[in-house]
Amino acid sequence: MPELPEVQTTVNGLKPKVLKRTFVDVWSDWKKTIKKPKDFEQFRKDIKNKKVEKIWRRAKNIIFDLSDGYSLLIHQKMTGHLLVGKWKMENSIWKPEKQGLLSDPYNRFLHLIFFLNNGGMMALSDARKFAKVELWKTNDLKKELEKLGPEPLEKTFTFKKFKEIFQNKKGRVKQIIMNPEIIAGVGNIYASEALWQAKINPEKNVAKLNEKELVSLYNGIKKVLELGVKLGGESFSDYRKPDGSKGDFDTERKVYRREGQKCHRCKTLIKRIKFGGRSAFFCPNCQK
Repeated sequence: MPELPEVQTTVNGLKPKVLKRTFVDVWSDWKKTIKKPKDFEQFRKDIKNKKVEKIWRRAKNIIFDLSDGYSLLIHQKMTGHLLVGKWKMENSIWKPEKQGLLSDPYNRFLHLIFFLNNGGMMALSDARKFAKVELWKTNDLKKELEKLGPEPLEKTFTFKKFKEIFQNKKGRVKQIIMNPEIIAGVGNIYASEALWQAKINPEKNVAKLNEKELVSLYNGIKKVLELGVKLGGESFSDYRKPDGSKGDFDTERKVYRREGQKCHRCKTLIKRIKFGGRSAFFCPNCQK
């Protein structure tokens, strides 16, 4: 699933192509993607002629603030990613007008396309069809987003604030930092990487973290997220940037999906365990 770095990379890539453009129409062959309103034709009617005034991220959500007090929210879920370009329909299949990055096989699952007033198109490629799209009144959406935790890359996310959110918390540290109501945007990849940076076992109870460990974890989270954004996210699986290209964080992975490979720090073999329905990757020597 695209996490904070991938979503921020998507926002950064969309701004030059979509900001200040107007949605003139929308197409879909998987109308269940539209969760709000439930009726696709109502969604189509409501979004027509809306101008994109702002594109931003909150947690793992991409948000388009539109004219007339509306906001479009897109959560890419497991395999979704937004692309910008031009496609043409051939034998009931959308294909890029020109061969290039958009021809990557992972970019072929187009189930939702927004047509822009400059002739461009913004498409959602989603192999597993789990992504969700919602059209909100802007004021209502802002209230909904207030339920999410603080953004870990904002200047207001100080160590003092980080320490406070762990007070009276219990549970495995990896699950806690992945809870979007506690910290926004940290998923499985960057949680594993941050814990490796901090030398903390993913199963350790947060109530038992000392001051030194909290500092290390705070720094580890910020470090891997900042690096993830800088490198354009992780593309070992489905995720692609809006131009269809891959992100470059793959070269920086220390533990995630490296089970059985040597730790970059101590050469111990990386292990994988499962809890809470998710895999956790760690070094059994560095992260005792």
